[in-house]
Amino acid sequence: MSDTKPPVKAGETVPQAKRSSGAEVDAFLRHARAVASSGGNGRLVLALDATMSRQPTWDLACKLQGEMFDAVGKKGGLKVQLVYFRGFGECRASRFVADTAELKTLMTKIDCRGGHTQIGKVLSHALRETQNEKIGALVYIGDAMEEEIDDLADKAGRLGLHGVPAFLFQEGQDPGAERAFKEIARLTKGAWFRFDRDAPAMLAKLLSAIAVFATGGLKALEARGRPEDRMMIEHLKGKGS
Repeated sequence: MSDTKPPVKAGETVPQAKRSSGAEVDAFLRHARAVASSGGNGRLVLALDATMSRQPTWDLACKLQGEMFDAVGKKGGLKVQLVYFRGFGECRASRFVADTAELKTLMTKIDCRGGHTQIGKVLSHALRETQNEKIGALVYIGDAMEEEIDDLADKAGRLGLHGVPAFLFQEGQDPGAERAFKEIARLTKGAWFRFDRDAPAMLAKLLSAIAVFATGGLKALEARGRPEDRMMIEHLKGKGS
């Protein structure tokens, strides 16, 4: 796709208002803490397996990515980079974009092609990116793993040392993929989830929680306080399944 490249190597007056209820004040304070925590400069890498087996759920992934932007709002400062692999050794990364429509445009230009997984390249790329400028999280969506798990574990461990949690969403029931994805999540202090095409609402909520985390960390999740945020906090603190 033309917008992508291979991964690089190397005082406002406040009007009078009616008295606010305690709940309204609490809600305002939670929101204020979340905004203050975010810093407005979150960077997130969204990586996708674009091999042929992923074609049926590609449209769903295109839709769900918008939830990540919506979670932090237009002023949330979230920038997302799309990384995908497919075919014979093809692995590409877009620039970081701060607009959901732009990212969707990039995604709709991609067609799935047969090939083996290249998760190792994704992990290496995320490591290089965060060494250049900190990234808040890596999100990976895939259904298979055809690489040496020890090699992936080594790269995941190094990514974990740089403080970049990986959130892996697995489509299907492949036991080898599940074992590898859970190990990558453990080593990076991230989390593993099932990519359930029958529960898009829950997927969207989880992705929104990751977006909030990428821009503001645990404090921002705690401040927002939604059920999906509490679930994500439990996973990040090692209490999730």
